[in-house]
Amino acid sequence: MSIKVEVPTILRSLTDGAKAVEGEGTDLAGLFVDLDARYPGIRDRLVEDGALRRFVNVYLNDEDVRFLASLATPLTAGDVVTILPAVAGGAV
Repeated sequence: MSIKVEVPTILRSLTDGAKAVEGEGTDLAGLFVDLDARYPGIRDRLVEDGALRRFVNVYLNDEDVRFLASLATPLTAGDVVTILPAVAGGAV
């Protein structure tokens, strides 16, 4: 089962510069384990203590997984997972 994962610029050093990679997994947690096998360190940047890191946003087909089942969100072939780091800053 192939899942497309869109990788943010800040993590592309782990994917050899690739903007998107393919992965496999029946749920989001499994997908991150699969990606980490090919791109060591990527899972640690996304998951901490068994949950998504606070400042990482993950979308499954444009839906925020925090409002689905988080890491237990089921995946099917053809899904698109988008990883976006939270952005803060600026001046008022």
